Amino acid sequence: MTGPGDESRSGAPVAALVVAAGRGERLGPGDPKAFRPVGGVPLLVHAVRALSAAACVRYVVVAAPADALEQTRDLLAGEHAGADLEVVAGGADRPASVRAALGAVPPGLDVVLVHDAARPLAPSSLAEAVAAAVAGGAQAVVPVLPVVDTVKQVDGDLVVATLDRRALRAVQTPQGFRRAVLERAHDEHPAGGAVEVTDDAGMVERLGIDVHVVPGHEEAFKVTRPVDLLLAELVLTSRADA
Repeated sequence: MTGPGDESRSGAPVAALVVAAGRGERLGPGDPKAFRPVGGVPLLVHAVRALSAAACVRYVVVAAPADALEQTRDLLAGEHAGADLEVVAGGADRPASVRAALGAVPPGLDVVLVHDAARPLAPSSLAEAVAAAVAGGAQAVVPVLPVVDTVKQVDGDLVVATLDRRALRAVQTPQGFRRAVLERAHDEHPAGGAVEVTDDAGMVERLGIDVHVVPGHEEAFKVTRPVDLLLAELVLTSRADA
């Protein structure tokens, strides 16, 4: 762990886990997704800067590619002001990476955020809102946005249903959890499990534990395709001009 945390920060200390071990094949050839630049700065650096700027976050643990640990540490040196930083080797899939990062969280931190480096522009205020909802009594919290597109359920090449989008929400990160709940969820969903889960809240739902929602943020979108990099560049430009 590097860098002293800011003990003057108020509120219960929070640990933020950043999943950054994915290769990002849909972005095309090149560096792993977390190291792709936006505005001349890697996605991972944007994500860590924002999390570290949240008043509640004291520790940031990054799950990085196993062959890029020193590169990641060097990249993030000086980019986590206000929070301690640790870099660990991520796993073969997202749950394994979260487990690796969760295992590096020091004792005494009972609120844990899980964030994707692929959402580099999620503002600090979003992390603070999620953490505050967990600290206020929720066991699990996700930021969400209303679904604006019509959503069809299909079977092969046939539409079998049109879903009521009024009850649907698109889920973002960071997601927040009581530490014991997140640990239990991962203990009961072993690596390589037969049931696919795409986020940690899905694991918690399988335990029968309520997952609460808070308003998401339009700038917390996921960078998946080349066009998303262009959108991120536009957001950064608009921030600079504001």
